[in-house]
Amino acid sequence: MSATPVGDSDMQADVIVMGSGAAGLAAAIAAREAGARVTLLEKRRSLGGTSNFIRGVFAAESEMQKQQYIAYSCDEAFRNFMEYNHWLGNARLVRALIDRSAETISWLQARGVEFTEVTINMPDAPRTYHVLKGIGRALVRALARAAREQGVDIKTSAAVVDALRGADGRLRGVRAKIAGRPVDIECRALVIAAGGYANNREWISKYTGFELGENLFPVGNAGKMGDGIRLAWGMGAGAEGMGVLHLIRIAPYGREFPLMNVVEAACIQPALWVDPEGRRFCDEGIAFYDTSTGNANTRFKRGYTWCLFDDSIKRHYIQKGVDRGMTQRLLPGHRLRDLDEVLERLLALQSPNLVAADSVEELAAKMQVEATVLSATVAEYNEACAKGRDPVFAKDPLLLRPLLGPRYYAARARTAFLGTLGGIRISAKTEAVDEFDRPVPGLYAAGNDVGGLHAESYSMRDTSGIASAFALISGRLAGENAAAYAAARQGGEG
Repeated sequence: MSATPVGDSDMQADVIVMGSGAAGLAAAIAAREAGARVTLLEKRRSLGGTSNFIRGVFAAESEMQKQQYIAYSCDEAFRNFMEYNHWLGNARLVRALIDRSAETISWLQARGVEFTEVTINMPDAPRTYHVLKGIGRALVRALARAAREQGVDIKTSAAVVDALRGADGRLRGVRAKIAGRPVDIECRALVIAAGGYANNREWISKYTGFELGENLFPVGNAGKMGDGIRLAWGMGAGAEGMGVLHLIRIAPYGREFPLMNVVEAACIQPALWVDPEGRRFCDEGIAFYDTSTGNANTRFKRGYTWCLFDDSIKRHYIQKGVDRGMTQRLLPGHRLRDLDEVLERLLALQSPNLVAADSVEELAAKMQVEATVLSATVAEYNEACAKGRDPVFAKDPLLLRPLLGPRYYAARARTAFLGTLGGIRISAKTEAVDEFDRPVPGLYAAGNDVGGLHAESYSMRDTSGIASAFALISGRLAGENAAAYAAARQGGEG
């Protein structure tokens, strides 16, 4: 999309923010607190987008951590993050993110956001995960309230469709559709925080090789078409990180499966997983690490894994509880007391995505895999369980539980993702830059619209909550720097 010359404007602002998720709201507040006149444009009817589903925020050296004697320094977090990503990320951007993480928790609290605790969301991880009270919806409400109270002009059903340039070629405003009506808004700086391209079938296919709705399923995303990325590219910004996905657990998906149900909770446990041919392919203990689970499953372009368990494992989940949690209400040790009832109700629907049988051979037939292959897989796995050692994938012996019947269950679990993690190349100041790192004057970007943070995988083990933290911190940086740029331009024009 090329920038359009500006004519007469209908409205004016110093800074326009495109998008109302955590990044957009943080940018709008930061720009307003820096003295800019700010208009926030959200193309959907409601605010927040995927940020409504945030559950926690990363920080290192926060006051909450200090109060709990949690020692995890910014230096440690930086080293761990960069090593995880093999130093492919923008190191100065990563450092800015981590160094401002603790102060951002305090900044959020001062604007009405509440946290309940600092914890982990996977084994052996540093305690960096600041759990939100009321999850993301409460964060969005608090930030939207703070923005409005400070004078940010928030407009919904307002889609940015183009950038406007003056005779000198510099950004002069945007063209938007507000409630279906074309409107030109003059501005000196633009912050793009539109949330990525998770719902863009063409781009997902082009950049990742997956097909939305077939072998890849977005969770909590709607209307994410890459509008902001496309606009920035049209203004001369470079591309970075296209194709990087925020992969999460594999789970049953389909109309017959309610979101976050107990069958899903059973299927994400580290029991026995097999590929579409019925062969085991990983240490199921990676169930505790969403990125690893998603990566292992993406090897199969058919996009699914079969999760197997039997009556004895089912009883374990009902009587002793699950090993892996799923939500703040379903933590490790939670007993799936209604698993029997929900299983039978879903099995009665005769979905090909959930099957049960009285023998492994019959189960294989319902899964449409070779009975000899699945039987050999189960036999090999049961032998490992009996010996207490997995000679193939070195699974933790504590998680080795045999499948002995008398009834066997299998659920087809597909790859899910929370969003895309690339698009616009930016500087450590969140300026949109070209492929040679030259800034595009007046253009800033934040959150899931930008690349340069992650390598090929989402970094969550040592920096739990980093995606939401990056949205908030990059948004604040973008708002601050956009306001400073707008003020400098105003001074130059004066």
